[in-house]
Amino acid sequence: MCTAITYNTKNHYFGRNFDLEYSYNETITITPRNYPFKFRKVDDIENHYALIGMAYVEDDYPLYYDAINEKGLGMAGLNFPGNADYKDLENNKDNIASFEFIPWVLSQCSNISEVKKLLKNINISNINFSDNLPASPLHWIISDNNNSITVESVKDGLKIYDNPVGVLTNNPTFDIQMFNLNNYMNLSIEQPNNNFSKKLNLNNYSRGMGALGLPGDLSSASRFVKATFTKMNSLSGNSESESISQFFHILGCVDQQRGCVHMGKDKYEITIYSSCCNMDKGIYYYTTYENSQITAVDMHKENLDSNKLISYELIKGQQVFMQN
Repeated sequence: MCTAITYNTKNHYFGRNFDLEYSYNETITITPRNYPFKFRKVDDIENHYALIGMAYVEDDYPLYYDAINEKGLGMAGLNFPGNADYKDLENNKDNIASFEFIPWVLSQCSNISEVKKLLKNINISNINFSDNLPASPLHWIISDNNNSITVESVKDGLKIYDNPVGVLTNNPTFDIQMFNLNNYMNLSIEQPNNNFSKKLNLNNYSRGMGALGLPGDLSSASRFVKATFTKMNSLSGNSESESISQFFHILGCVDQQRGCVHMGKDKYEITIYSSCCNMDKGIYYYTTYENSQITAVDMHKENLDSNKLISYELIKGQQVFMQN
């Protein structure tokens, strides 16, 4: 399972936790402007906006988990099992496979307004990348500097929701996740008043009691509430260091520790990586489960007019600074 968020200070940030029990040896992958994006059922795109993100590259094709483009638009796909429903091909529709969705959008859109126009004719089609790589059940968060939407292809059609909180996890569907926030409107960053009974002398015996009832388990519904509460009340300075540090702290409130979610035999779900993209500067920051030091790749330090993918392997080993 996963959690994606946005965060704004002086600049705008987009990223996610990628939670799974195994890795595909994904890499930080830059797709330059002249790399030819080939699509199964719609016209190829030869020239486009440059992208940077996390991808598994197969047959020289970037299967993006999350990415931003050079215009400051970000997108991430999150697991959506049991609800994702991809459709048969439809005439007079833009039939886009789920694995093509991120590059198809980010290669040609610069903001949410353009995305909404592009999606008016889309059909997310039931097409596998290959026999060995079947389509994953996903839904998506798409964000520009000021707005986010959630896109879900479910049994009764394509749903596009405005996402005012800039957060996405997994199940249930986004409309239910948002409705569930009503159950937590009593939470506060302030210390609570005694509304239980005026006949009892009840006291605040600890800091943080205004948030009693905030979920702490690792389910997707609980992570949505906790990430939203943390993000919506989060404060930091405007510097790059303060902003990205705060972003990773927000993601850290819902990360997955090995041993807490058993997936059978000797497998446990963990946060394989956490990412934070500066959408204005095109910088992709990340940490991994074993490496808590923040590492960065700047797309603008590469030749963005190339036609070849550029990939960086993740630095996974723990980096320790010895102070003495």
